[in-house]
Amino acid sequence: MKIKNLLKELDFMAECRKYGLGFWQCPNSLFLVMGIIIIFTMILTYYVGIHLVDPEVVIAMVSIVTIVLLVIGHSVVNSFSRVVEANRMKSEFVSIVSHQLRTPLSALKWSLDLLRSERLGQINVKQKEYLDIINDSGVKMIRLVNDLLNVNRIEEGRFEMQPKFFVLNDVIQNTIDELKVMAKAQNINLIFENNGKYEVFADQEKIRMVVQNLIDNAIKYSKKEGGEVRISLKSIEKGRMVKVNVKDNGIGISDLVKKQVFGKFFRGDNLIKQKVEGTGLGLFIAKGIIKLSGGDMGFESVENIGSDFWFTLPLPEKK
Repeated sequence: MKIKNLLKELDFMAECRKYGLGFWQCPNSLFLVMGIIIIFTMILTYYVGIHLVDPEVVIAMVSIVTIVLLVIGHSVVNSFSRVVEANRMKSEFVSIVSHQLRTPLSALKWSLDLLRSERLGQINVKQKEYLDIINDSGVKMIRLVNDLLNVNRIEEGRFEMQPKFFVLNDVIQNTIDELKVMAKAQNINLIFENNGKYEVFADQEKIRMVVQNLIDNAIKYSKKEGGEVRISLKSIEKGRMVKVNVKDNGIGISDLVKKQVFGKFFRGDNLIKQKVEGTGLGLFIAKGIIKLSGGDMGFESVENIGSDFWFTLPLPEKK
């Protein structure tokens, strides 16, 4: 397993293949070529300097190598420009499509709510069942569109935060109360170690989203029998920060994909096997929110044993 991980780390072309870049367009391969040329030039210059006394030969050789390095450097800059431009176009496309989808989806949701309320006439049990299915699908689509828009705003630095003072313990407790039914349905025990009282200055609704995402994930990926999700919080860094941990005894995360966990659309192989629904955007958005709030987010995980996700938030200075 360690050898496999090492070979994967040494595969410098992996990222370039991901973006469809060839060897002479890939920044990684071009940097490697530049390094080889520089090393070769140093050795050759040393050899020429010792065995040849004609300075014109040395000057010509160094000039040629310099020109080659300038050409490669120009290619590196162009490669980065292509990657940046492709990423910008992708972000713009996602933003436009998401905005265009949001309006008709909202109209569809409003129409379905009107039909299901029977304000336009009575509906039978079978019709209500079909409308509920359509409504659930519509809610999932609206959630996906909102996630895509949030990702786009975070990447462009347009994610609006409305900070205010609130008690973090209360937000966590309210979120646990909302998710208790889902946890009970899967025979999972939610345990909240509610120690102390921590008032923070942040966007309460956004922090609630983060807490909900972490607990929701922990429930989904916990053991179906004897599953346990433990939520705790404590002050760290001499009372300057508060740390929230959400720990489960579920399937854990493979070492091979740990670096990708906070990336967009991340779905680990063992997570897909669980057949759990999700967009793979939740952790990316959650970490973006925590970073904008002045904190940090991370995790520890062992495959088939469980995961422990955490985030920190700054505590206001005591007067």
